[in-house]
Amino acid sequence: MGHADQEQTPALQRHFGLLHATALNVSMIVGAGVFITIPPMLGKLPGPYALLGWLAAGVLMLFDGLIWSELGAALPGSGGSYLYLLESYGRDRWGRLMAFLFIWQFLISGPLEVATGLIAISIFLNGGLGKGFADFDKQWTVQWTFWPKENLSVALGPTRLIALGLGVLILILLWRRITTLGRLTLTVWVGVLVVIAWILIEGAIRFDPQVAVDRSGGVAGWPDDFGTGLGGAMILAMYSYLGYYNVCYIGDEVRDPGRTIPRAILLSAVMVCVLFVGLHLAMLGTVPWRTVPTDDQTLQAYSLPAEFMKRVHGQWAAVLVTLLLVWSCFGSGFAALLGYSRIPYGAARYGHFFSGLGRVHPVHRIPHRSLLLVGGLTLFWSFFDLENVIKALITTRILEQFVGQLFGVMLLRRSQPDLARPYRMWLYPLPCAVALVGWLYMYVCAGVAFIVLGLATLAVGVVAFLLWSQHTRRWPFDAVP
Repeated sequence: MGHADQEQTPALQRHFGLLHATALNVSMIVGAGVFITIPPMLGKLPGPYALLGWLAAGVLMLFDGLIWSELGAALPGSGGSYLYLLESYGRDRWGRLMAFLFIWQFLISGPLEVATGLIAISIFLNGGLGKGFADFDKQWTVQWTFWPKENLSVALGPTRLIALGLGVLILILLWRRITTLGRLTLTVWVGVLVVIAWILIEGAIRFDPQVAVDRSGGVAGWPDDFGTGLGGAMILAMYSYLGYYNVCYIGDEVRDPGRTIPRAILLSAVMVCVLFVGLHLAMLGTVPWRTVPTDDQTLQAYSLPAEFMKRVHGQWAAVLVTLLLVWSCFGSGFAALLGYSRIPYGAARYGHFFSGLGRVHPVHRIPHRSLLLVGGLTLFWSFFDLENVIKALITTRILEQFVGQLFGVMLLRRSQPDLARPYRMWLYPLPCAVALVGWLYMYVCAGVAFIVLGLATLAVGVVAFLLWSQHTRRWPFDAVP
């Protein structure tokens, strides 16, 4: 594209200030995730020790946020990780590989993330609509465990089929031009805020510190396998925190991005860490943590917010909070699938991924192939158990995205020292080192199956890139001049 063409290309309007950018990040983070991760976190670290999972993951989020802040301020375009990896490693050579690998892993981690919302719907319905409904679902649910050592299993039952039906409904709604997304997003956000405010207020009124930080009995000392347990709790907490960097994906639309992006990332990180610790204490200051089940089988029919509301106001409140959470999961799944289906499409349109995913439906004018691929994978993953899906989505992102970016920011400093950097991370390169240790620690604690999954995703992605590059005659197979 020549200079004249660039001048004629209309630019996106920069209308996101600090308040809007921070609100965007927080709205992407705050959802149903915090409500479904606390019980399994108690299985990793008992009682008040589970709070360390939120705090340790919060520290990692802050240090990693410094890396996102420098990249977002220096490269304030749309695309986020895709753009940063492409530029940091070299747009015409290694950057092509890194950008390809990001999209490649995203085809796994993106649907996994959306699928957690459908799985959460199943859990909320099971745990919030009364014992009769839970017994009915248990009676008609079939579960297959195909790797007992890693507890990898799939389940099929009434609530899973309801969640699957809602996932299919999302695909049907997205199979047309969407003009009501703004109103839908607003109602979802209002629903989540109602649940959060309700729980925080009720929890503050009834908070009992002796219940919340009970360390009697076998938890008077440090838990056994504390190191592995902390890593597992951090994985669950980081899943809930995902989205603290979301403003980086719309850098073209942010006012004064060199100042706004870093501030929005760090403000939202601190806010959600405090908020999630508050929600944790609010619910477990009323519901004794010893009564919360931690085994995988029982967790499929347990909803902590429903149990909290049942103790406070009775079954009607449990049902109401369940319906609000189900609606929030449905709406957030709709918005996530809408956005995520555009990422492979956009990369394909710009020649950085398989061209077949860059097709647009001739009638509905939607990226139908990308939508069907991401949507189909989402429906497939919705039959797996929640914790393993969370582990899979985190571990597949660690190597290709988070570790790739922390090395990328260092490479960018060396390769482009004169690049304007309105924000430079504090104490460089210490944040990169701390983030590297944190991400690799979580990766190792995920377990053998997920370590292999992460490495296999990377290895198969490299092979796919080489085959694709050879077919298209581009680096490293481009013709020598």
